[in-house]
Amino acid sequence: MTSLAEQTIPTPDPDYAGKVRESFKRQAFMGHLGAELTAVGPGTCEIRIPYREALTQQHGFFHGGCIGALADVTAGYAGYTTAPADATLLTVEYKISMVAPGKGEALVGRGRVIRAGRTIVTIAADIFAVDGVVETLCATALQTIMIRHGRPDSRSADRA
Repeated sequence: MTSLAEQTIPTPDPDYAGKVRESFKRQAFMGHLGAELTAVGPGTCEIRIPYREALTQQHGFFHGGCIGALADVTAGYAGYTTAPADATLLTVEYKISMVAPGKGEALVGRGRVIRAGRTIVTIAADIFAVDGVVETLCATALQTIMIRHGRPDSRSADRA
C-alpha cells in the first residue's frame, strides 16, 4: 500500500505553479488579509498570514474566520495544482477543527492533496500558529473541490 508521502500527484498543467501564483494574485480577500503564497508543489501549497490586530478576536488570537479562510484557500490551491490548464475550481465543502488558539506572529497553512480525481479532489490542510521558530497546530481541515473543466480561472469567465 502506498502512503500519502509516497504518492505521485498528477499535474496535467506543466505550468501549474505559475497558474496558482497568477490566480492567487487575483484573490482580493487574501490580499486584504496580507497573505503571501510561500510555496507551491505538485499537490501542495503553503500560505502565510502575518499577525495584525485587525485579524484578531476579542482575546487577541487570530479570528476563526481568518483561520478558516486560510484553510480553504491553502487546500484549494493545493488541489488546483492537479487541474488542467483550461480549468478552474470551486470548493464543494470543507470541515475544520480548531485544536488550539491561533496565537503567534503569523499563521501558516499547508495543504496537501489526498486524492485527485478528474472532477473531484480531496485535500487536507493544517494551519499552524507561528511564534518564533515554534509552530503549533491550531486547526486541521478536510476539503473537497470540484474541477470545472473548460472554464478559465478568471472573473470574466464566471460572468458569461
